[in-house]
Amino acid sequence: MKRRTFIEQTTLFGTSLVGTQLISNLIAPAQAAPIKELNFGIISTESQANQRPLWEPFIADLSKSIGIPVRAFYATQYAGVIEAMRFGKVQVAWYGGKSYIEAARIANAEVFAQVVNSDGTKGYYSYLIANKQNPITAAAKQQGGDKYVIKNASKLTFAFNDPNSTSGFLVPSYYVFAKNKIDPKKAFKRLIFAGSHEATALAIANQQVDIATNNSEALERLEATNPTARQKIEIIWTSPVIPSDPIAYRKDLPEDVKKKLRNFFHSYKDTRILAPFKWAGFVPAQDKTWNAIRELDIAKKILELENKPNLSNTDRQKLNDLNNQLRAI
Repeated sequence: MKRRTFIEQTTLFGTSLVGTQLISNLIAPAQAAPIKELNFGIISTESQANQRPLWEPFIADLSKSIGIPVRAFYATQYAGVIEAMRFGKVQVAWYGGKSYIEAARIANAEVFAQVVNSDGTKGYYSYLIANKQNPITAAAKQQGGDKYVIKNASKLTFAFNDPNSTSGFLVPSYYVFAKNKIDPKKAFKRLIFAGSHEATALAIANQQVDIATNNSEALERLEATNPTARQKIEIIWTSPVIPSDPIAYRKDLPEDVKKKLRNFFHSYKDTRILAPFKWAGFVPAQDKTWNAIRELDIAKKILELENKPNLSNTDRQKLNDLNNQLRAI
């Protein structure tokens, strides 16, 4: 006697509710569990004490609009947000360009919105800054801050922000140091990574270091949070324009949740909430907008290798790989 399959056995009894349900359970695709909560990552451009009152009203509006509770995730380092998204602890995040391209590479991040500044532009600038009362500042402004730093590095103390900061590390590392065959790790009397833009600004205001990196957005914020400190700071070098900040979610979020997030960001115009950020809103964005940052990151690594006095075979292979990556963008 022919042995019947399980499905054949269930259909012998007609299309009963039980039989139909059993078959449906067997052949229907598994349904993803509904998203009950989202964590929104916020890179550490300044202290959490300053960021919390800035972000909480925005996060509350986001939660209400999409109908899903959203919690802010603050990290003391940029890498904290990248790693949290990588391991699924953060589903949406505000990044800078450098931290975004890293998150896109290792943390399944996908950009969907870009910040628009209050003046309608979509860019900002990296700075080198010094204290107005520091005797070096007048000479640095006269010579050009980048030229002064290169010439006098061995006498100076210097502060970068975070290694994953676009304006606080990548941009000045390329334009000021790599292009001039300078290794900042070896060049300065003392080199530190202060963390946030707020931290480097205060280090300059308090004359704890001679020169530091910062950016146009952060110094605008400092005008509001600490105007006394801002008045002590002089800009001695300005970079080419940098694409404004991306907002990204994990690629594996359900499509309906992605759509809700896009709809919220692309239409959000509450000036009362956005004004403290110095933002007008957000526009749709594509990953390729930050290819310029990828090119800068690779070009910096290429220059650093080319500036080495003796290249090993491993170095030459790395150089070849980097040039291939650059051509592929």
